[in-house]
Amino acid sequence: MNNVVSINQEIVHKDPWEKLRQFTKARIGLGRVGTSIPTEELLRFQLSHAQAIDAVHVPLDVEQLCAKFAQADVLQPYLPVQKLHSKARDRMEYLQRPDLGRRLDEASIYKVQQQCVGEPYDLVFVIADGLSSYAIANHAKPFLEILITSLHKEANKKWKIAPIYVVEQGRVAVGDDVCEGLNAKQVILLIGERPGLSSPDSMGLYLTWSAKRGTEDSLRNCISNIRPEGLPYPAAAHKCSYLLNESQRIKLSGVKLKDRSEDLPLESTTTQQFCLTN
Repeated sequence: MNNVVSINQEIVHKDPWEKLRQFTKARIGLGRVGTSIPTEELLRFQLSHAQAIDAVHVPLDVEQLCAKFAQADVLQPYLPVQKLHSKARDRMEYLQRPDLGRRLDEASIYKVQQQCVGEPYDLVFVIADGLSSYAIANHAKPFLEILITSLHKEANKKWKIAPIYVVEQGRVAVGDDVCEGLNAKQVILLIGERPGLSSPDSMGLYLTWSAKRGTEDSLRNCISNIRPEGLPYPAAAHKCSYLLNESQRIKLSGVKLKDRSEDLPLESTTTQQFCLTN
């Protein structure tokens, strides 16, 4: 057995860039065996490819997600989660007809409109499975905990936040239907992003002021790759909090709302510790 290992090590030609792999998940410095990549690297690639496929096709477990939310004290005022569905009836139709994923079905629209009572909400959170159920299952709860905690700490602003909505088979624009139906001022949509071969669970965030059906994508602000290996929760929440307040101030979002959150100090390390322990 030891002889086999030593022979394998001799035929694998190391790449001088191999030391850089400690800084990135990109496939660099793989080495070679003749004109091919080593078997170990081929197997890793095939595993990543399979994980990306699963991220797209494995359905979001909405009940499990609701159970996670129920364990978070800061989310209690916005529960129970309101469950909605897009016009895409199943996953195959969702993938073949992106337009159907951008709109709520009639039953969901009626449900949202029935909940539009009293003063308008300042903000509504909409969660859509998107192209990665893993992203929402892994990151929606810890990110929302940090963001909402940060919003509650603001001394000069009291946010009126709507109940949390979860949309199955949803795309980015589906949040517009919820925002319009509730007559909310702003919507934040959390969605599973298209998986990459090193990031099957990347979560994206889209903020839109006064969203309505037909809102152009240029009127949204996006924060991408929210996950511990990408943009950590505290940093993403810091950016989002800045954009929310600026959007409220100028009553706009999108290309006219610039992200200058780096000019403000990040929250104390307590939020980072909270993130790592939950």
